[in-house]
Amino acid sequence: MVRRLLSLSRPLYWLYEKRLLKEVKGGPVPKHLGLILDGNRRYARALGLSPVKGHEFGVQKAYEVLEWCLEMGIKTVTVWVFSTDNFRRPPEEVEELMRLFVREAERMAEDHRILEHQVRVRFIGRREGFSEEVLRALERLEAKTQHHQGMVLNIALGYGGREEIVDAVKRLLLGAWERGLSPKELAERLTPEDIARHLYTAGLPDPDFIIRTSGEIRLSGFLLWQSAYSEFYFADVLWPEFRKIDFLRALRSYQARERRFGR
Repeated sequence: MVRRLLSLSRPLYWLYEKRLLKEVKGGPVPKHLGLILDGNRRYARALGLSPVKGHEFGVQKAYEVLEWCLEMGIKTVTVWVFSTDNFRRPPEEVEELMRLFVREAERMAEDHRILEHQVRVRFIGRREGFSEEVLRALERLEAKTQHHQGMVLNIALGYGGREEIVDAVKRLLLGAWERGLSPKELAERLTPEDIARHLYTAGLPDPDFIIRTSGEIRLSGFLLWQSAYSEFYFADVLWPEFRKIDFLRALRSYQARERRFGR
């Protein structure tokens, strides 16, 4: 009976998805979309699986969502994959994640979607704590896609919003010192734009829209500086369960909002 009901509901979902897609394609889409991929471990736990299996399901979902973003013409996407706090997880889980990062970086370097759509992949965050094997795999992928002219895909690894701001200020101070500026002179000249030019995302537009899955209603430090005027959407579904319908509903919500930027 349950299977029959599920089979009957599929055409309805398909029709609803098609209607939503047509509706959303007629409106504006974010220039820069931020994604907080939350809920992989809870998804695995609910299925009685190990946490790393949840992360593997999450990776497959990320590829799907990348395709949806390409379909919608979104020019910049930043996905938060691993935070600085995540290093405090159980060592065996962190080790499995490191292996996953290497495998997926190598896979992405040959992925037809990355190559055909000329996606430029960048890794943002602190690289301390990652093994040489991980860093080499990340650097190879960045180098292979650095001349691509399509979507910019930022993958936040070893990322923390406070750490990003600290790193930006450090670079700013060192640059001022190299130019012979005193702290007083720098303080007198300092503007928000000066700090923005030293962020990991320098040269890219700030995110218009940020989606977080799993029902958590907080940013947890994601793009703290850049999200000053972002719109937010918190989806109740866990990341591996995030459907195209959920994605389109989020975009529809974004399109219904009036962005005033404090005016």
